[in-house]
Amino acid sequence: MKYPKLRELKEAFKSFFSKPYTTKYPAEPHTPFPKFRGRPIPDDNECIACGACSIVCPSNAIEIKENLDKKPPTREVIWHYDLCIFCAQCELLCTTSKGVKLSLEFDLATYNRASLFSGIEKELIMCECCQTVIAPKTQFLWLINKLGPLSSGNFNLIYTAQKELKIAEELPSEVDSSEIQRPDLFRVLCPKCRHLVIVFNQTGQQP
Repeated sequence: MKYPKLRELKEAFKSFFSKPYTTKYPAEPHTPFPKFRGRPIPDDNECIACGACSIVCPSNAIEIKENLDKKPPTREVIWHYDLCIFCAQCELLCTTSKGVKLSLEFDLATYNRASLFSGIEKELIMCECCQTVIAPKTQFLWLINKLGPLSSGNFNLIYTAQKELKIAEELPSEVDSSEIQRPDLFRVLCPKCRHLVIVFNQTGQQP
């Protein structure tokens, strides 16, 4: 018969007097370790609804829904937890690095699958010419803050900033915009319409 080594006896005594590694969940609440990847929680103040998280989500658990019939039109970013694999790609590759954070919440079991979601809704900026979606308003404001004075080089950004500051307002209905020199340059336009306006401004001919 082989007797236990001193090292084995030491480990046995240590484990006998130390706390167990396992928990008594579900009889008692369980608190995961700090880096545990639980339910992703979007931050309504930091998320700009750019949609980058939905592109990198491997399980297609993030849905982008645009409500163009609303006044003003909006974009919803919806996290479906019944599809989420908690990989943290949405947090890692978030444009602002603060738009969504994985929490320590892991107990998501429910009988109602339709309740396993959360999301945010942001106003959309549309092309004033063709009504194509350009970007969420919060994304424009984030870019303006990120670029600082450099944002003045982009018509859409500077015009959005001026509207936020109440410097630029919509023209009253009684004012004829055709009387204003180059009025189309100072509108929020998609890249296609902006290109047509600039070409017409330079050549005087409709492209």
